[in-house]
Amino acid sequence: MNQGTRGAFGWAGQRDGRNIDTDIGTLSGEASEQKVSVEIAPWKGMAPPVSGVPASRLPGNLVGDSTYYDRPVIKQSVWSWSVPLYYYVGGAAGASAALGAAATLLNRDELSGLVSRSRFIGASGGALGAALLIYDLGKPLRFLNMLRVFRPTSPMSMGSWILVSFSGCAFLSAVTEFGPKWMRGLGDTVAVIAGVLGLGLAGYTGVLLAHTAVPLWQRSHRLSPPLFLASGITGASSLFEMMGGNRSEFQAVSVFGIVGKAAEIGFANWIEKSVASVPEAARPFREGLSGFVWKAARFFTAASLVLSLIPNGSRGVRKAAGVLGTLGSLCTRFGIHYAGQQSALNPRATFHQQRKGQGGFAVTGKAAVTGPAGERAL
Repeated sequence: MNQGTRGAFGWAGQRDGRNIDTDIGTLSGEASEQKVSVEIAPWKGMAPPVSGVPASRLPGNLVGDSTYYDRPVIKQSVWSWSVPLYYYVGGAAGASAALGAAATLLNRDELSGLVSRSRFIGASGGALGAALLIYDLGKPLRFLNMLRVFRPTSPMSMGSWILVSFSGCAFLSAVTEFGPKWMRGLGDTVAVIAGVLGLGLAGYTGVLLAHTAVPLWQRSHRLSPPLFLASGITGASSLFEMMGGNRSEFQAVSVFGIVGKAAEIGFANWIEKSVASVPEAARPFREGLSGFVWKAARFFTAASLVLSLIPNGSRGVRKAAGVLGTLGSLCTRFGIHYAGQQSALNPRATFHQQRKGQGGFAVTGKAAVTGPAGERAL
């Protein structure tokens, strides 16, 4: 078969090694001089499997647990380190604004220091959060393009509008603190608006992660938003604990922080148990760097909670609680972010979750076809 091709009228002219009949066709162009000397198997040259084990020896290629050469089913997100840092900054800023709004409405005069600090943190966090997003996007124009559409069904669209609206209100409320007294009413009004928007800013990133095909994030879609909100409260209260204030302000921050830290630990444990129903999806919570960071988050947050529960704690104790709480909130965001990234690389996490009916089935009520004979999950 190296000397010619068989056509409708028998053997044709000479071949050039590319299955081209030189009597009826020519090969030209930039790649025309390439030669194919040896037929290459389709799997040769592919990147090594995720686990580092040859595909033919992988237990997942047995009947009932097959994958496609152990290759990832979905792609990793392209989000850089600035995105989980934005989770923390936006959450802390939003929760700070919410606490400041409550202080404004309940006892503006006695909690004036807390009000001023909350507005400063909210305005600074809004500006820094926008900068982190622009850094990840690469160009400021891309962030502005996200505002061309207002789509309530899109967490990213709504999150962009929440961030812009929150940043404007938080900045205006902070500026009025340095203005004449007649501006105080305007500042209080926009501060309350910023507080309401701040709750959305602190929790929408959890909704954003849940609306993806990443197994670990998708499985925890009902628990991620409250976890992110609780972690935002932890981050905000920890910043306040490292600052000064009178007795009333300390008590308000203490109660706020205790609720947030306890809720963060509870939701983190709940998420891990929920994801563990698909062991392959939960592996990043237990293994590798993501597992270490995820476990460290609960350790730091629990230690901060213990210090916050000490009655009449000294200023040093409050600062230590603030540092530990900040580390816990940061580790929670980075831990769940990079655990999801690792989950996306594991094809079994995707397949197992779908076969348990926990993927699209949870939304549509119809399980995908998962077996060679057309069987459906559940």
